[in-house]
Amino acid sequence: MRSKFKWIFTLLLAFSMQFSFAQEKTVTGTVTEGGLPLPGVSVVVKGTTRGTQTDMDGNYSIKAKTGEVLVFSFIGMKDSSAAVGASNKINVAMAAESTTLENVVVTALGIKKRQDEITSSTQLVKSKELTQAANPNVVQSLAGKVAGLQINTTNNGVNATTRIVLRGNRSITGDNQALVVIDNVISTAAVLQSLSPDIVESTNILKGAQGAALYGDAGVNGVILVTTKKGAKSGKLNVSVNSSVDFESVSFIAERQRRYGQGWNGQQISYENGGWGAEFDGVVRPVGLAQADGSYIMAPYSSIKDNIKKFFNDGTILQNGLSISGGSLDDGYALLSVNNQKTDFVVKGDELNRSTFSFKGGKKFGKWTVEGNTVYVSEKTETTSSNLFTELLQTATNIPVERFEHSGNEGHWTAYYNNPYWLRDNVRNTNRSDYFSGIATLNYALNKNINFNYVASIQVRQNNSRSHTNGYIDNLQVGGGNHTIVSSFDTFNQNQRNFYGDFMINFDYMLTDNISFKANIGNNMRDNYTQFTSVGGDNLTIPGLYNISNVTGEVRRDNGYSRQRRFAFFANVDLGYKDFLSLNLTGRNDWNSTMSQTPKDNYFYPSAGISFTPTKINGLKDSKVVNYTKLYANYIVVGNSSAVGVYGTNDTYLSGTGYPFGGLNSFTNTQTPTDINIKPEFMSTFEVGAALGFFKDRITLEGSYYNTKTDDLITRRSVSAASGITSVLTNVGQMTTTGFEIELGFAPIRNDKFSWENRIAYSHSKSVVDKAAPDAKSIALVNFSGNGIGIFADEGEEFPLIKGIAYERDDQGRVIIDPSTGNPVRSSEYKILGKATPDYIINYNTSVEYKGIRLAAVMDYRTGHQFWAGTKDWLSWSGHLVESAENGRTGFIFPNSATDLDGDGVYEANTTVVTGGNTYTSYLNYFSNEYRAVSENMVLDATAFKVRELSLSYSLPSKMIEKAGLSSLRFGVNARNPFTVLPKENRGYHDPEQSRSSGNDQGLAVTGQYPATRTFGFNVNLTF
Repeated sequence: MRSKFKWIFTLLLAFSMQFSFAQEKTVTGTVTEGGLPLPGVSVVVKGTTRGTQTDMDGNYSIKAKTGEVLVFSFIGMKDSSAAVGASNKINVAMAAESTTLENVVVTALGIKKRQDEITSSTQLVKSKELTQAANPNVVQSLAGKVAGLQINTTNNGVNATTRIVLRGNRSITGDNQALVVIDNVISTAAVLQSLSPDIVESTNILKGAQGAALYGDAGVNGVILVTTKKGAKSGKLNVSVNSSVDFESVSFIAERQRRYGQGWNGQQISYENGGWGAEFDGVVRPVGLAQADGSYIMAPYSSIKDNIKKFFNDGTILQNGLSISGGSLDDGYALLSVNNQKTDFVVKGDELNRSTFSFKGGKKFGKWTVEGNTVYVSEKTETTSSNLFTELLQTATNIPVERFEHSGNEGHWTAYYNNPYWLRDNVRNTNRSDYFSGIATLNYALNKNINFNYVASIQVRQNNSRSHTNGYIDNLQVGGGNHTIVSSFDTFNQNQRNFYGDFMINFDYMLTDNISFKANIGNNMRDNYTQFTSVGGDNLTIPGLYNISNVTGEVRRDNGYSRQRRFAFFANVDLGYKDFLSLNLTGRNDWNSTMSQTPKDNYFYPSAGISFTPTKINGLKDSKVVNYTKLYANYIVVGNSSAVGVYGTNDTYLSGTGYPFGGLNSFTNTQTPTDINIKPEFMSTFEVGAALGFFKDRITLEGSYYNTKTDDLITRRSVSAASGITSVLTNVGQMTTTGFEIELGFAPIRNDKFSWENRIAYSHSKSVVDKAAPDAKSIALVNFSGNGIGIFADEGEEFPLIKGIAYERDDQGRVIIDPSTGNPVRSSEYKILGKATPDYIINYNTSVEYKGIRLAAVMDYRTGHQFWAGTKDWLSWSGHLVESAENGRTGFIFPNSATDLDGDGVYEANTTVVTGGNTYTSYLNYFSNEYRAVSENMVLDATAFKVRELSLSYSLPSKMIEKAGLSSLRFGVNARNPFTVLPKENRGYHDPEQSRSSGNDQGLAVTGQYPATRTFGFNVNLTF
């Protein structure tokens, strides 16, 4: 009887266990890589079709039975599996198996391709690389991370300006910067800079011109494709919070001589602006002008290191973000992201406050798929004029700068220019901007092979700026001269509206078992409209009342508008054979309203590319040494008319000088017209490249070579004054750009617990002007004749070329000295002094990950180029150059010089003729006049080694935080631009990246720019 009950009990227990195993339950968890959430991971119940994907925060939710096995897979990662047990939570840490050599990436127009199918050079930068150092500027965060991509911060400030160039210059006057595309819609670098990096999922860099075959001439310089985050397949609502704080300080300022102090002609004078005073003796003396109470600021007559650095504060950058996401495309997804950046710059009162709101959503309805996203950016900046730094540079090193903050102009430390503190507080600019972008995507799947896709976007931006300068009357006029400042007030309003639309029919067929066919046929429309109004005036009747009705005299006013429309048809065809051979063909025809008055108002350009992946062939794919090999080549032709103004080919008129007069207006023809027969520049590019992976991508090697030939270069040519015009924009010559890139990746250690990844890249680009113009061998882009320096395009030389006044030399290269004056002989014509583009750039990226700890660094080295240092030029006349005080202030034998004492044309080494005379005054005059007049002295080596980013972060184990309801918690510290190494001759005069503009006239660094800065900070990221 007992055995019978035992048998029944065993049967019931087995049935109970079988029943419990058969029960489905919801399993959730987080998938990470190196302690960071990993989105897009495929989670499948083994042996079934049930599956899902992780969302942007690495979370997933799936129905499964106890005893079943979950398989986690992601391209580039080792598959991972876990059995479903009693717990409803399974967290998985995935390990990298390969690099991105075989990833699927988004290419032009949102077309997704495997890396094998891409026939040109690309590079993917993931979100974690963009945000690892908490840089609020997406563009700056790309610096040093992509081979062939050169990003310069051309002007530092609360809202810095940048220049983005891929693979060098292709045009003299046209745009050479890369195109920015955000969520499949053409945008701008300014918009990208205003987006929070936390909403960017990935950035794919199309280095070659192949993007232009589909995006038009806007993509001729390469494309930066940005994809923002969206809600992904998740069974629950996810909330992510990001917060960071950074402290910003000035990296370096110009080194100045510390032997002689404030004064002139060897005398200490308390109100002078030069460093031509007596030698320091440490005696306490009056400094500057009398203060309001009649007293003087007293200070030792001795040098203070980096005294002008005291003018700058320690700035702060605060970033806070919140995102809420959930859902899937099948059931409907949504993401809401809110981010704020508050920056207090190193100049007191210079501030940035930016708020970004982003919403993204989508859903499938049978054969229809609807997706959309909106971005709204509200921004306000408060700034002063960076020209105040020019005034600071004249400050002698004995002046305690910070003690004059409240002295005003009347009590300034010099009578010859205005107090930088007064300028900071009384020259103010307020700019407000609102940007809105709406993108809608509608897709209809006719069947499994054909679908229709339409993307439409409206981008609207409104800018409003107000600037004022308060007045100052110089009643004292100490030292002579009147330094009165006239009060002024100006306003500027601008509205922009850009429409972008793409309609595509997409085909996807297997023609045979081995041959695949994909095609995209489409139409693109762009309509850009801008209008502006400005008004201003001088002499405010009531000080501090900033209203146009408060100005006196003639009011400044202007307004204008422009509209440019583009229309295009394009086609893209991809043919594949057995996954190892791909052929890509494209064609596009553009109609551009800018060229509507010319004989050639539309133009066609094609491209062809091929890629071959031997390691996908049976018999070669299982190699244990070479796991991946890809070879590719392409040829692309693109037309470019970016140098032609919107109404450049139309007859335009200007107001006559001196008008309006009374009730009369006067108009004259423009003196800088565009040739009515102008045609686009055409750029023909040939590229070859290879990508190799060894030992399961423990070592990767990628390389490419490119050659671009630009015909019919567009630029301005000077014409005879008798014609009544000064220059004409027309087609002139040819340019050739060649270059190559090599990138080595290696992972000495890579396992489930520890990994060390490295990438080192070498890139070289060279642009040579083959033909300048039929009647000119040299074309000036910028010519500062007063400084004897300019940027030129010279036939047979690299572009951009720096030319200016130089020393005359004998056949041995020695500087020729005039024996009658002792001064070096300077050239009467401009000579080549350097070039503005580096010979090569080396990038190095490294990261170490161990049990949630991640240490990363980004650095680069640029060399082989030069720049004109406006700061050195400015310091030379005012007596602050280190060279002017190294050997005392008296005459010297000019190094490596020669003279012709007998006048017979034979030069001998100079050992007797003294340069600079024998008195303090003659020495002063030499540096202020002769030395400064030779711009060769101011052209310096632009070599720079920079550590762009350092970051250290730690992700807490999920077991430690899951009780608090968190799925991830990461915190870290970071530094941006912490170290910069410059050549000895660049005594901190400039960051060589700086330039007077973001245009093609690179190589001129002017004084009216703030010095470079560095930041140190920390950040926290949590998800629940």
